[in-house]
Amino acid sequence: MSTNFRLIGGVPPAYLDAHRNPILRGTAMNSDSNCDLTQLSPLWRAPDTGPTLDVLGVTHAYKVMANDTGHQFSVWESIVPPGAGAPAHTHTREDEAFYVLRGEVLVEVEGAADPLRLGPGGFLFAPRNRRHGYRNIGTVAARLLVFAMPGAGLDCMFATLDAASKRSEQMPAIDTIAAIAEQYGVVIHPPAG
Repeated sequence: MSTNFRLIGGVPPAYLDAHRNPILRGTAMNSDSNCDLTQLSPLWRAPDTGPTLDVLGVTHAYKVMANDTGHQFSVWESIVPPGAGAPAHTHTREDEAFYVLRGEVLVEVEGAADPLRLGPGGFLFAPRNRRHGYRNIGTVAARLLVFAMPGAGLDCMFATLDAASKRSEQMPAIDTIAAIAEQYGVVIHPPAG
């Protein structure tokens, strides 16, 4: 039986060990054909189920992780408290897409003249090698559906950040966050100004 339905409450250490700096296989997004995508199983989740991670104060409730999709993509719901978000950063290995389900976020994205205000139904595609970051500017928790293509590196990075927060019982220092991100091809940028 697959472990897809038993990952409630977090990512097991065995997942982290098996997928640390993963080699992405058999997808249109890479050239390694060692992964047989015909062997993937259907996956469904009831609302409010699936692995969850605390990523710098933002809850990531996974709908599907990269190991479930042959490393093609990951999808999670980000539950973002007011004032929280993701610092400006650049992915070198993944593209991301954001769809706002609830709330309002202010998004900084390289190439836009001004920050973008996205409310329910708003969408942003953030390709790799383009700086982006966001912050919830509303008074209620924002909910974003986030897609990462491919997703394995981000899944592992987020699990590592979650573990670092749990070990120290507080949010890691920015230099620790940046060092972890760098291992997964993500650059954290200093605040503007």
